[in-house]
Amino acid sequence: MRVIGLDHGLHHTGYGILDKENNKISCLGWGTVDTSPKWAFPKRLQKIYAELMAVMLHWQPTEMVVESAIYAQNMQTALIMGHARGVALLAGVNSGLEIFEYTPKKIKSAVVGNGAATKEQVRFMMIRLLNLPDENIPFDATDALAAGYCHLNQLKLSR
Repeated sequence: MRVIGLDHGLHHTGYGILDKENNKISCLGWGTVDTSPKWAFPKRLQKIYAELMAVMLHWQPTEMVVESAIYAQNMQTALIMGHARGVALLAGVNSGLEIFEYTPKKIKSAVVGNGAATKEQVRFMMIRLLNLPDENIPFDATDALAAGYCHLNQLKLSR
């Protein structure tokens, strides 16, 4: 089974591709889709959509995992983040993926054992659990990998 985990954001959208075979979870790839605040808002959304579509076409996941909640300091930020999340969901649906959502607390608990874990702790655990070589993986990518890892472990428990 192959999944794409996403950590959606307007400036950086992280993604991670995980594969599960014989109860072994491995990382096939990760990255970020980056946009510039200097670009027009619709252009930023277009880039997120186009690059996610390309990633999904390349890796051919069957499922997508995203955080279920958007946390923002104010209403304007929440609206902007909602647009980025919507574009990511649209890319998944248009790629024919089944979409699963988990709360940030559930994802952090699944990989760190603490629902209030920091981004540093999530990155540390993803590097260790997935045997990744680079400790400078962007937080957006390790958060995306954590979402996918949470999902694959959830499936393991439910089957």
